[in-house]
Amino acid sequence: MSDPSPGPAAGLDALADGAARAALHACLAAPAWVDALVTGRPHRTAGGWLAAAGAAYAALPDGAVLAALATHPRIGASPAGAGADAAASRREQAQVTAAGDDVKAAIAEGNRAYEERFGRVFLIRAAGRTPAEILAELTRRLATDDGAELAEAREQLRQITLLRLERLLAEGP
Repeated sequence: MSDPSPGPAAGLDALADGAARAALHACLAAPAWVDALVTGRPHRTAGGWLAAAGAAYAALPDGAVLAALATHPRIGASPAGAGADAAASRREQAQVTAAGDDVKAAIAEGNRAYEERFGRVFLIRAAGRTPAEILAELTRRLATDDGAELAEAREQLRQITLLRLERLLAEGP
């Protein structure tokens, strides 16, 4: 009886450090998070990877989260570049880019107001949300204070990161 072929988690565990870092950076542009996952290998299973990713994310200081937020395109804007992170953003925002002109204009105006108010890009897990839901969340979050909004942005970035890692684990590096 032969051993079953290694799953995607085993493939990510087996990658050379540089390749693993590049794959993980596309999930989250936070060097400390990437380092924690790479140096903590092997994680052996998808569940092990996700647990390690969640713990490493929770340990990130606000400065690292804000730096990672700055790498994300505006919601509704077409991401620049051909890398895995830009491809992920395009995939995640596909519904927004297909929205009607009125909704796109309202989101663009909301983005400007958000950036003026909070000094950073508005971030939301777009996957699984309609453009109207995204606009409603943008409007709601514009009314929050900076501390509450930073906590919300952290949570949205965490969700995006784990979705990207889940996809990487499912498809393989």
